[in-house]
Amino acid sequence: MPRMTDPASLPYRPCVGVVLMNGAGEVFAAERIDTPGAWQMPQGGIDEGETPESAALRELTEEISVPAGAVELVARTRDWVTYDLPPELIGKAWGGRYRGQKQLWFLLRLVGDESQIDLATPHPEFRAWRWMRADALIAAIVPFKRAVYAQVLDEFAPHLA
Repeated sequence: MPRMTDPASLPYRPCVGVVLMNGAGEVFAAERIDTPGAWQMPQGGIDEGETPESAALRELTEEISVPAGAVELVARTRDWVTYDLPPELIGKAWGGRYRGQKQLWFLLRLVGDESQIDLATPHPEFRAWRWMRADALIAAIVPFKRAVYAQVLDEFAPHLA
């Protein structure tokens, strides 16, 4: 019988997240293709040699087609935010190499037109999107990410008011 790896011995996957807001202080959220009913903000891993900020801008373009020139940086989380995968996903997600993610989050304001948002990307992750108030977004997030989203949106709250 194969030996299970202790999740606590696994590292966190370095990652970025993007809180994209509109002029009304609402936050972009998208529904995952692979998990109907699960909403999230753009996020993804940091590639070798990439800065967290450039990773955030790349993920924004890859996931929702918004180019770097259509946003302005408003804020960044003071530190890394971590979450652990639920037990049923450890060993499955990311080839079983990570226990969860450590993320730096960036608050970006859309200064371009929202018509630039397009989910039909070469590797689509989302099926629908909408602008949401922060509290509504937290309620729509998969439970294991809820605390991270609450922490990040609380840190960015002065800019979203």
